[in-house]
Parts: sequence; C-alpha cells; structure tokens
Amino acid sequence: MPSQLLQVTGLTVRFGGLVAVDDVSFSVPEGSVTGLIGPNGAGKTTIFNALTGFLVPSGGRVVFAGQDVTRRKPHQLAALGMVRTFQHTSLFPDLTVRENIWTAMHLRLPDTLWKVLTSLPRRSVSIERQVDEILDLLELRDRAEQTAASLPYGEQRKLEIALALAVKPRLLLLDEPAAGMNPEEAQRLTETIERLRGLGVTVLLVEHNMRLVMGVCDFLHVIEHGRKIAEGPPAQVARDPRVIEVYLGRRGANA
Repeated sequence: MPSQLLQVTGLTVRFGGLVAVDDVSFSVPEGSVTGLIGPNGAGKTTIFNALTGFLVPSGGRVVFAGQDVTRRKPHQLAALGMVRTFQHTSLFPDLTVRENIWTAMHLRLPDTLWKVLTSLPRRSVSIERQVDEILDLLELRDRAEQTAASLPYGEQRKLEIALALAVKPRLLLLDEPAAGMNPEEAQRLTETIERLRGLGVTVLLVEHNMRLVMGVCDFLHVIEHGRKIAEGPPAQVARDPRVIEVYLGRRGANA
C-alpha cells in the first residue's frame, strides 16, 4: 500500500460571504497520478492555489511528506518538492528553451535569480547534463536553442512542465496542461505524464480533457460547487450517476 504523499483535510476557502471550497478532503498516494476533475467554476484551481501557497485557506489542513504546510509560501513549498504549473504559460519568452530550464533551477541552487540570469554563459557541465536530461524527457532537444516565445503553444506547455521538473519535484501539480492542445499533442502529453510516473514523480492533475484523464490517472476526485461529490478509480467514477449528471454528461468517459 503506497504512503500518502499529500493529505488534505477539511480544506475551505472563503471570499467574503462566498464559499469557493467547502470542507474538501482527499489524499494523493506517492507514485500515483491522481486527478482532480469537475466542471468549470467547480473550485479546482482555487484548491490548487490553496495547496501551493497562492491563497491562504480559510480552514483545513494540508500535509505534504509528513509536514504541515498549510500556510507555507510558494517558494517554501517548491523547496520542499511541491511544484505546480499554471493554466497559462509562465515562461521567460526571450530566453531559449535551454536557458529557461537552466534559470528554473535557481529554486534549488544557492544563488539568487539575478545571479543565475547574469551568469547564463558560465553554466556548469553538471547543470548542462541535467538540462539535457529534461530536454530529452520532454522531447524538446530539437527546440533547445529556440526562444520560448517562438515555440508552438503545445510545446510551450511542455516547456512549462520542464521548468517544474528542473526544481526536482516530489509532487508535480499540473493545472490544465492539455488546454489548447490538439489531440496529437494531448496524446504526447499523456505519454510524458506516464514517463514522469516511471521516474517516481507523483502527479496531481487538474484537466478537462477526459480522454487524457481516464487514460493516465490511477484515482479521481470529483469537485462540484466547491465540494467533493465522488472519488475512485476512473472506471468507477465514469459510472457514478452524480458525475455523469454534473460533468461527464451523456458522452461518459469518451468525452
């Protein structure tokens, strides 16, 4: 039985009188790909923001790798190995793909970001080797010397995952990684997530592409109006009448 890398208990987020996340509890087993799904406006990204320090929860507890991290800052969580991506790409557009990945490593190096940016020409052989490994994993080696801004959208999303991997996460939180991707790009993303699992990276995934979700996730938690309404393996969740009604609709898991 795998240990629980992330445990969320009674997570609540209020904005004034609005309860955006209402007493949500779930866990993420180490080594798993776990999905957090639900319709638009269900509260999934708010949960991500509360887990990763971009919002302070109104209530509840977040435990990562045995530590209570409920009110830790994003950079503190990243240093512990809990790293996220965003719905919209957040890259250094004028740096090359290689330089973007190298710069992202500042989170686990003893240097300031300014020192990293001003020392790009003096990158060490060891760091370059690590960058090459990430480029190969994300199938970006052919794009290494192109600027981030020049990449097709799907490859910009892959580069954002590469930046997250540069921090050597234990838990990688992916927020809508397939947004804007065509079916071929989404299939390559599925293969990438499988490779991450093979490397021992635990993944928590928010995603609307149900073909990807059903194909790659071990376990799903379903959110509606800020509350958890179902959980279980993908095949079980796909048959749940509540999930079919509020999210999957008549198309079921083939959506």
